[in-house]
Order: sequence, then C-alpha cells, then structure tokens
Amino acid sequence: MSATSASPILEVNNIEVVYDHVILVLKGVSLTVPEGGIVALLGANGAGKTTTLKAVSNLLGAERGEVTKGSILLGGDEVQSLDPNELVRRGCIQVMEGRHCFGHLTVEENLLTGAFTRKDGAAAIRADLEMVYGYFPRLRERRRSLAGYTSGGEQQMCAIGRALMARPRVILLDEPSMGLAPQLVEEIFEIVAQLNRESGVSLLLAEQNTNIALRYATYGYILENGRVVLDGDAASLGSNEDVKEFYLGMSSSGRRSFRDIKSYKRRKRWL
Repeated sequence: MSATSASPILEVNNIEVVYDHVILVLKGVSLTVPEGGIVALLGANGAGKTTTLKAVSNLLGAERGEVTKGSILLGGDEVQSLDPNELVRRGCIQVMEGRHCFGHLTVEENLLTGAFTRKDGAAAIRADLEMVYGYFPRLRERRRSLAGYTSGGEQQMCAIGRALMARPRVILLDEPSMGLAPQLVEEIFEIVAQLNRESGVSLLLAEQNTNIALRYATYGYILENGRVVLDGDAASLGSNEDVKEFYLGMSSSGRRSFRDIKSYKRRKRWL
C-alpha cells in the first residue's frame, strides 16, 4: 500500500536483513516515504525499527549486518550499495537513537559538524545555522556550552539541528521521545512538524510512542518480529481497535491491564 499519492522520496522494497550471516532480522519489509511527508514506523522494542533505519542509511556493516534481498531507492536511485558518506551527500540523514552528540564539543560545534559534506561556502552554512537557531531557540542560548553538559532534550534538539545542517531531503529519526519528559517530547514533535511544513524535508520516524507518532505522521507502518503487519493512514491506524488495544492499552471498554495486553498478544487479529 502506498503512503500517499505523492511521488516517493524513499522506497524500501521487500528487504531482508541478516546479522552475522545467519540471524534473519527483517523479513520482506516494504515501505514508502512520499516527498514532503512524515511516515511513522511503529512497533515494540526489538520489532526491527532501528534495523530498518540502519538498512536505509547503510549503517548495518558496523554491526555485522547486511541487506541480503530487496532494494532501497532514494529519489528513484538504488542506494543500498552506497557507503553512508555518499548517502549523506545525497540527502539521507539518520538521527540515531540516544542522540549521540559529541560531548566534548560545544552545541554550535556539534551543529557545524553536520555541514562537513557541504561545499557551498561559509555564508550559506552560517545562514543555515541561523535557521536551526530559529527552530531551536534554546540551542542559541546554549551554543557555547559543551553538549555533554546539556539536558537530554537539548541534546535531541542538537542532534536534529545537526542533521538539518546537511540540507537533507529525508531524515531518519530514531526514537526521538526516548528518555524525555512528555512536555519536551511534545515540544520536539511540534518543531519537527514545523520544519516539515516549512522546509519540505521528509521524515521516516521510528517510535515506540505510538500515540504521539500517529498525531504528527500522515501514514504509518507497524512492525512486529521483523515484518510489516499493518499499515495505513495515521487516522485509520489511530482508530483501529487492534492498535488501540495492543499498543495504547485502550479498548472500547476502557484502559486494559498489562496482564490483559500480554494475553492479547497471542490473539491479535492481524496475525
């Protein structure tokens, strides 16, 4: 099923990922990210969300993983055999789970590392730095602070801002809500939605927080045990009784207990 009628910026076609030449982690995963869209990749911990993003950005090699079947297209060109640096130059940037800022560098130095592949001059880079500060005013306030001494929310803003400095066409955003207070999560998602509207950058968003992801995405895919088990527009997934009951702990009769949810796992109607 296509995410939308818009032309795709990213297409993942029936890929399989194997670790250590023997462990099959992804099994025929397919998804589409339209130009200028926000697509959510949902599922529990261990479902294969991060592996899917790393397959797209070609970061699996560091973990002895590889795409053994299928294809990945960025702007219509196959990219699964390209190295990560070339993917960055083509505009595909991953914001890793856990933020991974350079703790010994200042916030501004971290942001400037995102522009290392650019060749359009210092003035253009400075203009984009001002753009990032416009989206994240808190980073301007902390620009001289060492990133390792900033808060988790500020580090997440820094990681997203660093990705923006590369002038991306598509950002792969891995678990942006992890470890953050709900108010900060809301703030970061609002900023992400704003930059999507204003700059047109496309986003593939991997999230365990199904509720907030479906509020900001236009389309979603649910992964389970390395397979896509359900997909659809965000509104239909958000109102789907199976999704609400298993992933949000809610049903038509109200909130369910964790024991009920565990039992439900064995009888989901999409399996």
